[in-house]
Amino acid sequence: MRARTCAAAVAAVVGLTLSATAWAQSAAERAVEAAKQYAGAEISIVWEAGLQSLDPLNFSGPKWEELTGIKVKVIEVPTAEMFTKILQEHRAGTGAYDALNVIPSWMADLAKAGALEELDAYVDKYGYRDELESIAPTYRDNQMKVDGKIYGFPDDGDLFVLYYRKDLFEDPENQAEFKAMHGYDLGPPQTWEQYAHIGQFITDKYAPEIYGAGQFRQPAYGIWMFEERYRVEGGRFFDPETMRAQINGDIGVKAFEGMRSDNAFMPPGVETWGFVEALSSFLAGEIAMTISWPPFGRWAAGYGTEEEALSWVPKSTIADKVGYALPPGGTPQLAAGFSLSVASGSKNKEAAYLFIQWLNSEETSLQRVQLPYALRDPFRESHFTNEEYLSRWADAGEYLATLRAGADTGLLDLSILQIDKYEEALRQSMTRLWAGEDARAILDDVAAQWDALTDRIGVDKQRAAYQDWAGKPNAYPM
Repeated sequence: MRARTCAAAVAAVVGLTLSATAWAQSAAERAVEAAKQYAGAEISIVWEAGLQSLDPLNFSGPKWEELTGIKVKVIEVPTAEMFTKILQEHRAGTGAYDALNVIPSWMADLAKAGALEELDAYVDKYGYRDELESIAPTYRDNQMKVDGKIYGFPDDGDLFVLYYRKDLFEDPENQAEFKAMHGYDLGPPQTWEQYAHIGQFITDKYAPEIYGAGQFRQPAYGIWMFEERYRVEGGRFFDPETMRAQINGDIGVKAFEGMRSDNAFMPPGVETWGFVEALSSFLAGEIAMTISWPPFGRWAAGYGTEEEALSWVPKSTIADKVGYALPPGGTPQLAAGFSLSVASGSKNKEAAYLFIQWLNSEETSLQRVQLPYALRDPFRESHFTNEEYLSRWADAGEYLATLRAGADTGLLDLSILQIDKYEEALRQSMTRLWAGEDARAILDDVAAQWDALTDRIGVDKQRAAYQDWAGKPNAYPM
């Protein structure tokens, strides 16, 4: 009896020691060790086509195979097709996808459709819950769960940043002239009215060499610009009781007309601008302000642009002249971003889970957000304060501080059932806006389409989805 008791005690001590050793590992190390049992297997991951996919193709995929023996097959899909392809594959039941990149505004739809695997059990099994807490709250609290359950790991700190020419804003002559004209100091605009004042002032003084502003206007991007500006001005997308669309009210019309009137102080042809046109013009010093995602700030400073994958990025002529600020209103649109998920139909769920835990972990993600070519943006507290990142260029500290501020106040993309159809109606409206049609008539049409969609989906069902989204702290400005 005594021998059995002693043996049991020894076994318990050994077990506790082994457990303590295991939990002393980082989340990345635990994922690697557990994944080695699947050496020789292959998992697939859906990734946005283009620069984004260079992360798993050139860096994380090969590194994972080196560490675990698991091959990673990268399935590149254009962003506009990702939601549809994920849903179609789920319904077909082919098991072709293992891990997924999911835009957070799609998560509720995909989870309710059964396309995403619930991750809580894996998180607890592999001790990842504590590290999830160090993700910046706006991303952690809004881009991870549906109905209280984890379906994805926030993995990309997308948000809109205002970039401006410090040399023009800090020029004493410009400051004196602007204050005499408008009665306040020239600086990063706090309101959309100030944005227009500054943009027009610089265009009047410097055009055609330099215009006051320029930013992308293509419909795929324009809808996020509208969502942000509409809420900054006080708008609400739906009546929370009736679920009738409200975007065609006075606030929506003001936002639409303001977006169009701003084009007057931007370069000719700005209505057709996409990501590349805005980037090229800003880096060439042809515009004084632009609003875009974080990569603009890195590339404007010249960081990483010597990489072969970034050979298409024009050489920055303003590397030491760039200022960073939040857009007017101080509540930037988070504008897409990505969370890492596991496909519910995967035949390799555990291996897929371990891969995304490793990708998203503190130590691996810190390397990934510093890849110049991969477009993943800081999303963890440690990313904003990392000494290596802070030393990447002279103003990297100001850049990271601005991203951190935006991570506190950023506005969530609208997320309701069949959001892709609501967004398509809004995308089509952008083309009509730039063509000069009446703003209220355009938005009346969009509101009618939204109402018809809501009725078809079911008012009660959509109300529940909307109230869940609207109840989050970053759905509307606080």
